[in-house]
Amino acid sequence: MNFLAHALLAGDAPALVVGGVVGDWIKGPLPAGLPQDLARGVALHRAIDVFAETHPAFCASRSRISPARRRYAGVLVDIFYDHLLARDWARYHADELGGYCARVYRQIAERRHHLPDSAHLALDLMATEDWLQSYGRLEGIADVLARMARRARKPNPLAGGEADLVAAAEGFEGDFRAWLPDAQRFVADWLATR
Repeated sequence: MNFLAHALLAGDAPALVVGGVVGDWIKGPLPAGLPQDLARGVALHRAIDVFAETHPAFCASRSRISPARRRYAGVLVDIFYDHLLARDWARYHADELGGYCARVYRQIAERRHHLPDSAHLALDLMATEDWLQSYGRLEGIADVLARMARRARKPNPLAGGEADLVAAAEGFEGDFRAWLPDAQRFVADWLATR
């Protein structure tokens, strides 16, 4: 769900960026036809997810989610962190956000033929609707959550979830600022050993 954070954490290698963004659409064993460089990006995505789930700041953010939405806390925190990253992008990356997002979409398009068919529609929509840049606005987060709520098979409280972010904005921001540098160190170590 936190596509922008996965792209940023993947660094400058296009295959790691693409694998990091598409990782949420590849479940279970890696597809046999997935090129090794993209498979490494998906593996990094999965390692970051495991790291995040156990990080104290991420856990603190999960606890800030209202009881009514607690079952979806991990998804909400992922999206909130992408919001904070996009909103304060200049603090974390030298490139302008719009140009960075355009490059990510281009890198995905260049490798589209290697990606699972099941991901194509969502990845196309991501680019045409500019999801990554839209995360910087609270309205963009509200739209993402409303779309996710509609697509789910069962009724859920995701729509309106941005209210939890607003209710504990300083706490989420502090958690994110503690989590991101640790995540960057984790990725550097992971890449150095694999």
